Amino acid sequence: MNIKPFFLISVTVLLFAGSNLCYPQTPRERYDAFRKEARQTYEDFRDKANQAYADFMKQAWESYQALPEIPKPEDEPPLPPVIYEEKEEQEEEVILMPQDDILPIPEQTPQPKPIAPIKEKEVPVADYFAYTFFGTACKVRLSDSHRFVLKSCREDELAAIWQRLSSEEYDNLIRDCLECRIRLQLCDWAYLLMLQELSQSYFGGNTNEAVLLTAYLFCQSGYEMRLAEAKGKLYLLFGSRHIIYELPYWEIGGKAFYPLDCDETSLNICQADFPNEQPLSLQITKEQLFAMKATPARSLQARDYPSVKVSLYANQNVMDFMETYPSSMTGDNFCTRWALYANTPLSKSCQKLLYPTLRKAIQGKSQAEAANLLINFVQTAFVYEYDDKVWGEDRAFFAEETLRYPYCDCEDRSILYTRLIRDLLGLKTALIYYPGHLATAVCFTGEVKGDGLLLNGERYVVCDPTYIGAPIGITMPKMNNQEAKAILLE
Repeated sequence: MNIKPFFLISVTVLLFAGSNLCYPQTPRERYDAFRKEARQTYEDFRDKANQAYADFMKQAWESYQALPEIPKPEDEPPLPPVIYEEKEEQEEEVILMPQDDILPIPEQTPQPKPIAPIKEKEVPVADYFAYTFFGTACKVRLSDSHRFVLKSCREDELAAIWQRLSSEEYDNLIRDCLECRIRLQLCDWAYLLMLQELSQSYFGGNTNEAVLLTAYLFCQSGYEMRLAEAKGKLYLLFGSRHIIYELPYWEIGGKAFYPLDCDETSLNICQADFPNEQPLSLQITKEQLFAMKATPARSLQARDYPSVKVSLYANQNVMDFMETYPSSMTGDNFCTRWALYANTPLSKSCQKLLYPTLRKAIQGKSQAEAANLLINFVQTAFVYEYDDKVWGEDRAFFAEETLRYPYCDCEDRSILYTRLIRDLLGLKTALIYYPGHLATAVCFTGEVKGDGLLLNGERYVVCDPTYIGAPIGITMPKMNNQEAKAILLE
């Protein structure tokens, strides 16, 4: 009897049987095993990253001097509104705008995310900490047992607390913060402020412990930040995709970092970075879903269309948030700051109060007729005033703020008008910048006469919300379309 083949067959059967004992047999079991292994790999990666960060914290501090803040650009003195005087003949002007004078639609970037998925940690009983953020009730899994004390800002003590924060006991807290970012549709700036409010509420003020907790949660959520210290006080510096005006900054590794509540000019800064960290964006792509706190109502009516009359109120919590918004630009072009305001959507509550009346008024009208009605509403329903008289400085409004506050200027009206055109007519728009003035242009799908600009091969008709009583297609006096710049909007 030849036993060799039998032996090989027996070994093969035993090995196969052994493999069935060691590995799952069903597709579901194999998938669950893969997920478990992948999750462990992710968790190990995050643990190692936090350990390396804590180790680097002990030695990576250097002294830096703040670089001077970038002032808001000084434009030419704003021009007052002009009353339109109808003429028998209007000469049509169409300008081919050079590509260098056209600012493209800003690219949207996805929000940062944790370096690795953070697993839900099962606990017998979850203790919650409740706090309020712009009038909105929030809660996270955070108990007294999570408290820590910083006796000093020594590097080794900060590293030890960072290691403790990196343990599993804080993972549910991070998940709750990220869930709140999703639930309230918070932009990056709002998310940073939320983490700060949570930490300060928990520790009872702007303490070193609150700063460190804010920094840890911000870092673990995927954002770029640096810790800094001066005179025994801890500070958080954040990276930004946008250049922020009127705020000193520190350049670290060729990147600009801005302070969150810091008046110091000299800081000891931890240069340690975290894998895959991303700077925050100041774009607001979704409505910030803060709890409603209605402001007093105001009435708005178009002069030439008396039936276009609305009563509006705003959400004071949203207004308070918008006041914190830092004015900024993308790259080194100050015109981009207006795009950040103009691309922010109106809240659903505001649309519900305003849009039914406007939709009814433009129903059955051509695009040109509807655009003329809407521009008359913006031209005549609002009171014009200079920013320096109202606010003491130049201050652009989000569309929602223009509907709320009693005064506005050319940039505010233009931002609002482009919002109405996009939402109600679904047409492409652009902001048109002249030195000392901001107007708009609309890309109609049909033939509409009037002054226009050729932007990327498409004709945009000039529409000026500050040229009182003027129909679309007419450029305000003293404005030169050949010297204008166009800012394309989403």
